[in-house]
Amino acid sequence: MENILNNPDELRKVRAALLNILEDTDDLRRSAVDERNKTTAIIENLTDGVILLNRKKQIEIINSSAVDLFSLDKKTAAGMCFLDLVNRDNANQFRSILIDEDKKRIKSTYREGATAINDLHFEITSVLLKDNEEEKGFLIIFHDVTKEKLIEKMKTEFVSVAAHQLRTPLSAIKWTIQMILDGDSGEINEEQRDLLGKTYLSNERMIVLINDLLNVSRIEEGRLLYNQEISQLEDIVEEIINSSGELIKIKKMNVDYKKPEKLLPKVKVDKEKMGVVIQNLLENAIKYTPESGNIKITIESDNKNVIFKIKDSGVGIPKNQQDRIFTKFFRAENVTRMETDGTGLGLYTTKNIVQAHKGEIWFESEENKGTAFYFTLPINK
Repeated sequence: MENILNNPDELRKVRAALLNILEDTDDLRRSAVDERNKTTAIIENLTDGVILLNRKKQIEIINSSAVDLFSLDKKTAAGMCFLDLVNRDNANQFRSILIDEDKKRIKSTYREGATAINDLHFEITSVLLKDNEEEKGFLIIFHDVTKEKLIEKMKTEFVSVAAHQLRTPLSAIKWTIQMILDGDSGEINEEQRDLLGKTYLSNERMIVLINDLLNVSRIEEGRLLYNQEISQLEDIVEEIINSSGELIKIKKMNVDYKKPEKLLPKVKVDKEKMGVVIQNLLENAIKYTPESGNIKITIESDNKNVIFKIKDSGVGIPKNQQDRIFTKFFRAENVTRMETDGTGLGLYTTKNIVQAHKGEIWFESEENKGTAFYFTLPINK
């Protein structure tokens, strides 16, 4: 050290090195400040509401969209505990989605829907920030989907109106053809009967499609509510099987259903809508099972639910498409090849009806080996 202090050249070198280090440090500091400012500017100008919480669940960053959403100012929001924020009167919907009430902690969630003040619709995403398994905080995003919801509502209303307008003339056509086939307007020859029979079936398919569209529009408008009454599920199942006798006979299906010897607990259901559920599941089993195949239907109960099961020996559902089976207008590739008719709305409607009855629905399937659908209904107490 003494040699360096007594050597001007060495001192100059050390000073130059220190200056370089200081300049590099200053450049890094300025670069970090610039990056922070860029990030802050991006967050501030996002149309989505963004809130960044620290590990103590206090607000560290909040942008203008989130400030406006919660009717705050930034000074008030800075450092506020997030639990205090969602306890405000205009944030009740957000609290139920974001807060685990039992553990009093924030939940991780992805695009959960909520309606805020002034009928604004939001999709909320909450992401836990971690570093080497240590919690650093939460990033919460409020995405405004009000316009999308409005467009969706307009489309649903259009479908509903169009379907209602179409159903009336189709019903008139159906009964007119039926009267001619029954000979009410005079005798017809076999060729005429054959043509009218095909027309009648095509008209029936159109009516089924219209009814499916109406059910979907009612589901999306929240109007698929029910005339519920205390019922025996096995009676509804038996009625649907009997009404499908002609289709079962045509396909030469072996349908194994034995009504339980002992009465099952009663359930509270809308008989008509529950009939739609069982009809959809039975018709799918018949349509997508080769001729002379087997269908087994069972009903049983546990302490909480009545459990319905229908198992077929049909074509099954490809594994890579099973996660889409209850979505609107979806039909698996293997069934579209063998059965061109179908809207892809039956299982979507079925799931919504079961869930509206506080039940659950699921399935097990393997391609070319068959499918089993299950649903539960809570026992009426």
